[in-house]
Amino acid sequence: MNIKFDPNNAVIKLCMIGMGLEDSGNSEDAITMFHKAWHEATDDYERFIAAYHLARQQKSTIDKLKWMETSLQCAIKINDENVKSAYPTLYLNIAKCYEELGDSENAKRNYELSNSAKGAPSDIGPFYHGTKADLKVGDLLTAGGTSNYKSDLKMNHIYFTANINVAGLAASLAKGEGRERIYIVEPTGEFENDPNVTDKKFPGNLTRSYRSKEPLKIIGEVTEWAKLTTDEQGEWREKLAKNKGEIIN
Repeated sequence: MNIKFDPNNAVIKLCMIGMGLEDSGNSEDAITMFHKAWHEATDDYERFIAAYHLARQQKSTIDKLKWMETSLQCAIKINDENVKSAYPTLYLNIAKCYEELGDSENAKRNYELSNSAKGAPSDIGPFYHGTKADLKVGDLLTAGGTSNYKSDLKMNHIYFTANINVAGLAASLAKGEGRERIYIVEPTGEFENDPNVTDKKFPGNLTRSYRSKEPLKIIGEVTEWAKLTTDEQGEWREKLAKNKGEIIN
């Protein structure tokens, strides 16, 4: 199974609406939206995401534990690179629930599972970088440039992703007059999960977004992908305007 995080997925959209309601202090409507997402979920990937958000909303520790364990079981059933980054977060939340319930044995076991699931990303790609820069195969992309989105922000890392939808978004929103481009890249050194997205809205790093201090080597270019409409670009630019630079750079 090869699942890609898609912000246009109906269940993910419902969860994002729920998070918006939550952010505005409307927790009752938020939980209604997460329940709707759960009932409309059609596979384990959608159920794993909906259950995680339902878990976060529970007032009772037992209910929170039940939903977190449901989310974890769905994630394990999927057994896909796209969800493995969520394991440490799910085990950690389960451990905290057991700790609150006074079950130190299960708490300890889940803390250990959370720690053992951590580590450097094991993603093998292919990896992509979206931009408007005109580059060629063999060129190196290096850290130290200015952000694609915030001209006063200097980047200490170079960012890339294994999700072509995310690279397409980065290309669409990048500064410059050139055409949108997605390059296929190869990391030349170690890389880590992008902390600007990891655990921020969804568990783990579902968008498979990474960053490195080492250069990325361009090994090819993607010519066909689903581009954003003008309206979608406008929506994302609005989100970025409200943002403090903590988004796919």
